Amino acid sequence: MGQLLSRSTQSTAQIPILILGATGYIGGSVLSRLLAHPDVERFEITALVRSAEKAERLRELGVKTVIGSTDDAEKLETLASQAHIVFSMVDADDLAAIQTILRGLKKRHDTSSDIPILIHTSGAAVLGDQAKGLHDSDVIYDDTNFEQIEALPPSQPHHDVDIAIVEADKQGYLKSYIVVPSLVHGIASGPLVDIGIQNPFSMQIPGFILAGLDRGQVGMVGEGRAIWSNVHIDDVANLFLVLFDTILSNPEKVGHGSEGYFFAENGEHTWYDLSKAIGEALVQAGLSKDSEPTSLTDDELIKYTGSVRGEQMGTNARCRANKARALGWNPTKTSQDMFDGLNLQVDALVKAMQAKQQKASTSLHHIPEID
Repeated sequence: MGQLLSRSTQSTAQIPILILGATGYIGGSVLSRLLAHPDVERFEITALVRSAEKAERLRELGVKTVIGSTDDAEKLETLASQAHIVFSMVDADDLAAIQTILRGLKKRHDTSSDIPILIHTSGAAVLGDQAKGLHDSDVIYDDTNFEQIEALPPSQPHHDVDIAIVEADKQGYLKSYIVVPSLVHGIASGPLVDIGIQNPFSMQIPGFILAGLDRGQVGMVGEGRAIWSNVHIDDVANLFLVLFDTILSNPEKVGHGSEGYFFAENGEHTWYDLSKAIGEALVQAGLSKDSEPTSLTDDELIKYTGSVRGEQMGTNARCRANKARALGWNPTKTSQDMFDGLNLQVDALVKAMQAKQQKASTSLHHIPEID
C-alpha cells in the first residue's frame, strides 16, 4: 500500500480504529492486512469479540479487545464514540446494531471537532431480482452510477441498513463508505487463520457443499439460470485497504454517502455452473455419485437456509466495480480461480467437519443465508 499519512500528520496521535467482525471471514482478512500495514504503529486498533480466548490471542497481536457482541448496545455505542474509524464487517442486516453505531459516532462528532468514518460491509443480494433461477438478466449495476443504486427499493436485502448509513452521512456527522462484495470465494489465510481464531470459510459455497452432502446431490434454485458476480476473499480484503488508505491520504478522491458505494467483483457465474462444478468436486472426492445439480424444493430451501430468502441463490446480481478500480484496486483472481479451487474447498471443509465432529451434526441442517 502507498503512504497513508503525510509528513505533516506523522507526529499526531494514533488513529483510533474499531473493528467489528475481527475474527470473521472478511473481517479477519482485513484485520490481518491492517496489522501488516507499513503505518500500523499509527493505529490504535480495538476489536469487539465474543470469546475471551480469541480476545487474548488478538491482544498478543497488538489489538486491544473488548469482550461482547453487537447486541450489547451500551458497550457498542461507547466503543463507536471512541473511534475515528469504524470497520463494520458483521451482519449486513442488523439495523439495530448500525443505529447504535451511528449514535456513537454522532456523539463523537457532537463532543469534538472530529468527523468520524464508517466503512460498512453490505452485500450484492441488495441488487437481486426475483428470477428464482429461471432466467438471467441484462441488468448490470455500476458503482459509478449513484442514481441506479439509490433507486433500489428499501425492501431489498441489506438496503435498510445501507439507507440509514447514507442518511447519517447526509446529516454531516460522519462520512460513510459501503463495500458491496459479490459472491466471495476462496479460503482465507493469514495470521489469524494460522492461530485458529478466524473463520476461513465463506457462507455461500460451503453452504452448497454441505447441502449437497446432506441431500446426496448438489442442489440449485430453479434451473440455475441466474447470474451473480464473484470475487476472491484476498481481493475483497485488499479493496478495504485501498479504500482505507485513500480515505486518509487523498480523501477528495473518494466519494462518500450516496456516492460512496464500492462494488467488489472480478467475474461472473451462473448458479447452475457453480452447482455443477461443486457436484463434480464432490464426485471426485467420493462424496457423491452424481454431479448433476437438481432443483431444491421449497422445504429444502427452508431447511438449508433457515428462511425463504434462500431464493436469493436464484437471483441475478450482476455488478461492475468501476469506482473501486478507479481508486487503484486491482483484483487478480477470476471465476476460473473459483472453479479451480473447489476441490481444495471440499477437502478443507470436510477436514474441518471431521475435526469438529460433535458440532458438524447440527451444521448440516442450517446453512447461513447468502450475502
